[in-house]
Amino acid sequence: MKESNGVHTINQGLESGSKAGYSNKIFTLRPRLSPAEKGSRLFFLICAILAMGQMFLIMVFLFKEASGLFISKPGSPALSLVDFLGRNDWYPTYPDATFGALALVAGSISVALFSTFLATPVGLGLAAYLSCVASQRRRELFKPMVELLASVPSVILGLVGMAVLAPFLQQALNIPTGLNLFNASVILAIMAIPTIASLAEDALSAVPRDIQDASYALGATCWETIWRVILPSAMGGLATAVILGLGRALGETMVVLMVAGGAAQIPNSLFDSVRPLTATLAAEMGEAAIGGRHYQALFALGAVLFLTTLAFNLLAWHLSRRWRGAR
Repeated sequence: MKESNGVHTINQGLESGSKAGYSNKIFTLRPRLSPAEKGSRLFFLICAILAMGQMFLIMVFLFKEASGLFISKPGSPALSLVDFLGRNDWYPTYPDATFGALALVAGSISVALFSTFLATPVGLGLAAYLSCVASQRRRELFKPMVELLASVPSVILGLVGMAVLAPFLQQALNIPTGLNLFNASVILAIMAIPTIASLAEDALSAVPRDIQDASYALGATCWETIWRVILPSAMGGLATAVILGLGRALGETMVVLMVAGGAAQIPNSLFDSVRPLTATLAAEMGEAAIGGRHYQALFALGAVLFLTTLAFNLLAWHLSRRWRGAR
């Protein structure tokens, strides 16, 4: 196919410019910014730098305090990372103190995973109802209620777990105590539902309306459209919502401190008492001498929690980027 005259002329101009020593770059004109716009850009840049700086300083402080546990000092032998994460003997106040964090890590992971398992179907179902099924009037009624649930203080939910759910579980299941992994997971699931539902609704609402209309035009029912068209199209955003809900449960402190039982052991069933990382930090930090081994071990637990939460957030960010790129 012959080139058009305009394209041929442009190509000739580019070739002649390159022969003359000019670059073949395409220059774009940028609008001249007013002083107010320059000032606003500078202000937002400073805010971004401050936010990144705060995160960097927190990381430096956290890992600096935790590193003392793994550095040998006179009268204080170093603890290896394998022993810290692989041993199940957290006895920081004994004369011969030991700092094995395996039971604490297992407690955090088990509570976070089971609570996410309980919250995910409810959160995704609620998001699908609000985004695809509910009328405008019902959406305006239910969505503020979901947001209101997210604003309930965690200590209030902890009191509900202690005063209502724990006695019920103890009597109904005939177990020694109602303060256990199951109780903490149920309360954390209630806290994670608003996060999952809100983010999942945003993902479902972002699915183009043309795709849904095409599905209905081909004779699909509402359920078939949701299950086979909308959910697969928003899968990346839904995965991000679930992961952020998991991070919400993993970082919660007050609920697990009140209703998880407080036993530093690896759980063998859903009704065993556990002691997650956050509960340990909240319960023991006030008793630890600043600069001591116990103090350093608690900061090491904080570093483990920080890295775990950071990994989940990075995974959610990666899935969100892939989802946007796929669309």
